[in-house]
Amino acid sequence: MMSTTELAWYKSSYSGDDSGDCVEVATAPTTVHVRDSKNTTGPQLALSPTTWSEFVAFASRS
Repeated sequence: MMSTTELAWYKSSYSGDDSGDCVEVATAPTTVHVRDSKNTTGPQLALSPTTWSEFVAFASRS
């Protein structure tokens, strides 16, 4: 199993460079990890790819 320190994290394309309010996402074969870029050692969410896809679809409708 891959540790979260080995993941390649990517900032949301909707995050502005000036605000500092960013979400970062990293994908693994069976999990999508989400964290706050301002607190990279803080809490993280680990979601199934299906759950992440459903969340993104819901968020894009808002």
